[in-house]
Amino acid sequence: MEMQAIRRVALVGGGVIGAGWAARLALNGLHVSLFDPDLRTPERVFGVLERAERAWRNLTLAPVRMSRDLLRFATSLEEAVADAGLVQESAPEREELKCELLRRIDASCPPDALIASSTSGLRPSRLQQGMRRPERFLVAHPFNPVYLLPLVELCGGRQTHPATIRRAEGFYRTLGMQPLVVRHEIDGFLADRLMEALWREALHLVNDGIATADELDRAVIYGCGLRWAFMGSFLTFRLGGGEGGMRHFIKQFGPALKLPWTRLDAPELTSDLVDRLVEQSDAQAEGRSIAELERLRDDCLVGVLQALKARGWGAGEVLRAYEERLYELTHPVVMGEDDDLAKPLRLHAARVAPEWVDYNGHMTESRYLQVFGDTSDALLRYIGVDSAYHAAGFSYFTVETHILHLREARANEALCATTQLLAADDKRIHLFHRLYRDGEDQLLATAEQMLLHVDTRASRACPARPEIVARLRRIAEAHAVLPRPPEVGRRVGEGRGRG
Repeated sequence: MEMQAIRRVALVGGGVIGAGWAARLALNGLHVSLFDPDLRTPERVFGVLERAERAWRNLTLAPVRMSRDLLRFATSLEEAVADAGLVQESAPEREELKCELLRRIDASCPPDALIASSTSGLRPSRLQQGMRRPERFLVAHPFNPVYLLPLVELCGGRQTHPATIRRAEGFYRTLGMQPLVVRHEIDGFLADRLMEALWREALHLVNDGIATADELDRAVIYGCGLRWAFMGSFLTFRLGGGEGGMRHFIKQFGPALKLPWTRLDAPELTSDLVDRLVEQSDAQAEGRSIAELERLRDDCLVGVLQALKARGWGAGEVLRAYEERLYELTHPVVMGEDDDLAKPLRLHAARVAPEWVDYNGHMTESRYLQVFGDTSDALLRYIGVDSAYHAAGFSYFTVETHILHLREARANEALCATTQLLAADDKRIHLFHRLYRDGEDQLLATAEQMLLHVDTRASRACPARPEIVARLRRIAEAHAVLPRPPEVGRRVGEGRGRG
């Protein structure tokens, strides 16, 4: 049977893992039949489906094919698996229970269906012993939340046919997952053994009073955990060896494995083991130099940190607070009494980063918006809208932007922006920005923006604080004598000579 033919999947068990499988399968447009004797299962599963659909709509712009009509709840195991192309068992981690369920599944599902267990540590050879067709059984161990984390460990038992692994590998890839074939049957497989080692060491540190649970979690989320998201331990340590790579890293830091740092014994670093590590590390690098890998690492870290900053969480919250401080050091937090307000304000400068440019070598449209947004933020800090103001529950939201692109900005060019305040009242700010190459008078782009003052806790517009309004009025009165930019109020496609 071709993998594309698997359109119906049966799930046995609807707990955390089973419900996660239901969500990933339904999101992929597959028909799912689920059996669990717990009467609360439908409510739990539909709750997971709701969270999963929300997460996927944020994860990808690709169309989501989920319909709740794709999911049905069977009244018996036999009914659930009767027409399935694959059966995924996710019962509690008790070997006797799983063996009995797998025996019933094997006796009731179509003869060409794949049968997989979500077990996190039981050996497949033991689980498949009572099956009439053990050659079609394997472990397919996912990670929570199943609908988001792509890893699924595939492990066959002694009686599993190699074609079963290949078929399963192809199927799980169609779900947007990353199958990892465990080539040697072992308790706990691969990922859980790594997590268990860290967990055991952490428990010792808590038990000995050396650190708290929160301190140990912070050691991961602000440090090694960020790198593990895209490089794991081996590539990370390869970079730790500099130009000498993994061999130099082992030579320099290998002796530390003999120090009594952990409760885990390390293997002897024999020449055979070192050579094997170096060979495998070279293969991982795929010909990339240390410098190339370092750039890749830095780019990935920036992406992870920016994503965390958008959520105000972990290392991203540290970055957000640090940026606020840098902005406050770069720009005056509040304008001074003697500031020259008789001309457009110069409050923001930037440089076109290489990743800001498109295939033509020009700064992309979204980066113009970013620069103008940063320019508006600089004005807000200038009038006193700082982190304390935001913490009090007030801010300005941009409600309208019109950008006019006049000339190209190229990689590494220094930019500067000016701001003219067209009008302001207690709730609104009407701005006009001009963007130049630093030191030149030729316009690159302009932006007209309207900002609205909001109570962020009530999610509605409200008057700004009196001191903010007073500063805005000072600027507006000074800028009232400036020529009104001809681009203000233009419609799309309107000629540039309007004035």
